[in-house]
Amino acid sequence: MRQYEPFKRLFRMGGAVILMAVLTGIYGCVWNGYFNKLIEFPFWRRGNWLMIALYAGILFFFLYTYGGFRIGYLKKGNLLCSQILSIGLLNIITYIQISLLDKKFHDPRTLLAMMLVQLLAAIVWTYLFQRLYRLLFPPRRMLLVCGDRPAFHLMEKINSREDKYYLAKAIHIRAGMEAIIREAGTFDALIIGDIPAKERNALLKKCFEKDIRTYTVPKLSDILLRTSEELDIFDSPLLLSRNEGISGGQRFVKRAIDLFFSGLGIVVLSPFFLLVALSIYLTDRGPVFYKQTRLTEGRKEFQICKFRTMIQNAEAKTGARLAAENDDRILPVGHFLRRTRLDELPQLFNIWKGEMSIVGPRPERPELAEEIEEEIPEFCYRLKMKAGLTGYAQVYGKYNTTSYDKLKLDLTYIRNYSLLLDLKLMLMTPKIMMLKESTEGVADNGNASDSRHPGV
Repeated sequence: MRQYEPFKRLFRMGGAVILMAVLTGIYGCVWNGYFNKLIEFPFWRRGNWLMIALYAGILFFFLYTYGGFRIGYLKKGNLLCSQILSIGLLNIITYIQISLLDKKFHDPRTLLAMMLVQLLAAIVWTYLFQRLYRLLFPPRRMLLVCGDRPAFHLMEKINSREDKYYLAKAIHIRAGMEAIIREAGTFDALIIGDIPAKERNALLKKCFEKDIRTYTVPKLSDILLRTSEELDIFDSPLLLSRNEGISGGQRFVKRAIDLFFSGLGIVVLSPFFLLVALSIYLTDRGPVFYKQTRLTEGRKEFQICKFRTMIQNAEAKTGARLAAENDDRILPVGHFLRRTRLDELPQLFNIWKGEMSIVGPRPERPELAEEIEEEIPEFCYRLKMKAGLTGYAQVYGKYNTTSYDKLKLDLTYIRNYSLLLDLKLMLMTPKIMMLKESTEGVADNGNASDSRHPGV
């Protein structure tokens, strides 16, 4: 049934090579046929190859970072967004590069035309290879092993990727190990949901023994373990968890980066700030900014600053409640700001003051944090690092990601912290701003899990 499965990685690699060759080839033709003849000191053979190789290297970096090669893994829209962003950023860099080489600015229309051809090629590539992938590697038929806790969120997530997975059946862990393993033999894979650790460990071992593919929902302890350091001092493996947070040197570098980027952002974006401020003020003559108490590292409270996206005194009648997808309290300009997350930009002032960081866990309201901690006591673990404008949970989660899943994402960031990870998350943020699915609001029925406050 899945006879092409061993060739999946080869298929993806081949697709990536074709995409790189087409996009780089288009640039090579434009460079040799136009720009190299236009500049005052043209390049010869090796120089031309060097320019094309440099273009290919930067293209690979952007496509790899944003996921432009991930056929079958990302949705079609997500994949196209990755390629559009990669091609756009690369050609901006290329224009600057050519201008610096020739010491003057050239008419950008040729480069824009080239970019449009590249985007068309990327669209054709995406539709063709996604279709081929679906034909060669049909969705996996999945068996879900669930426990007493509701599995609705997990089932919804799996069903949202019907191009990749097909949740055919669910079975309770109480059915017994033999029945589950026997049933699993008729499916492509097993999803191990939120079941007790003892049963889960036994099931994992049995699946390993029987060569059954498994997908496991990690517990908090799993995240802490898998991000620990392996020690081979003795003949018995050890996992070391220092649990000390980031070092003094890392803290210094992180703060320096925060100061540089927040200062640069405030200066560069000041015209945009003025435009948005006028749009909000002219709507209802109300305040431009919205301030609210939030939590940061060590449970310290601070006043977060955002552009106001809702009517004045939005909570006066309803009290504190989460914003819904079609909330009538949102201002006309507020829909755009919320969808693109540009309402978050005034937090640059919080970062400059040291209350927040560029990258870190999303700042939570104290009262909502207390409510969540009544159900999930470990939610306070997020406060081991300074709150961030962007972060791991903001990039890989959604507005309606459950609090428990958010905690897992934030813990993954805290335990894997590095300067490179921060830079990667900063690069990924523009893509998230372009994706509608990452800004999905809370359902109107109130089944919410995110703490997006109603004032923004």
